[in-house]
Amino acid sequence: MRPFVLLQFLLPKQLLTAALHWLARVRCRRLQQWLIRGFMAVFKPNLEEAARPDPRDYATFAEFFTRGLRPGARPLDADQRAVLSPCDGRVSECGAITAGRLLQAKGRLYGVNELLAGDTDLSARFEQGTFITIYLAPFDYHRVHMPRTARLLRSAHVPGQLFSVNARTAATVPRLFARNERLIFEFAEADGSRFVMLLVGALNVGSMESIWHGELRPRGRGAAIALTSPAPGEAQLNAGDEMGRFNFGSTVICLFEPGAVALDPQVAVSMQLRMGQRIGRRTHG
Repeated sequence: MRPFVLLQFLLPKQLLTAALHWLARVRCRRLQQWLIRGFMAVFKPNLEEAARPDPRDYATFAEFFTRGLRPGARPLDADQRAVLSPCDGRVSECGAITAGRLLQAKGRLYGVNELLAGDTDLSARFEQGTFITIYLAPFDYHRVHMPRTARLLRSAHVPGQLFSVNARTAATVPRLFARNERLIFEFAEADGSRFVMLLVGALNVGSMESIWHGELRPRGRGAAIALTSPAPGEAQLNAGDEMGRFNFGSTVICLFEPGAVALDPQVAVSMQLRMGQRIGRRTHG
């Protein structure tokens, strides 16, 4: 096992993540600007596409990290059947869900049922379906958007570990995404077709957010907790609408029902995606 991965088994991951969450929000302008400048020097994010391109305009590192984009920075594919990339990021894995399992990395599989916190009825809907896993690097845009126009049916916050979700860790730690903290969102399109989006927490991800539930901090242990359902008028979002965000890099996983979506042939492992570009197409509807 690589030293970086082994170290994660020994580190107090919850404590470190909580400390970084506090550090990124403490109201000290000199400190926050120092953090922002340091981040920019290491990761070189593209601020030309930000709604506020001047890093001095951000009061905290957290505000800078979850910055919005200027209008037109992420045009949406115009095909009415398009499945849009929900975020910027790199494709970790994608393809078919077979025998109730997804590919995490070469030689490593994990179960849909454990990913969905033991919800056997929901898991059964996606047998022989399609999935895509997208890793958001620190330099990426960190808001998450809708791949299709749909209505939120239900959601849950699942406690868990906070392992890193980079390629080295995904290739080494068994059942990584089913072990980590995560948010589960089940959606229905107008014709009744379902899909699931998961926001997976990770080391240094101080919190995740949804537009319905606000900020959700890591819980570490305990049973999955159902989140409050939005009012009917608030449950519907259009393709490309923002639905959540990460407060540091992590992973988004989308699950589609069998026969519902065909991923585009060019979508493959290590492909860099931009939110709003087409990654697949509805096969009907």
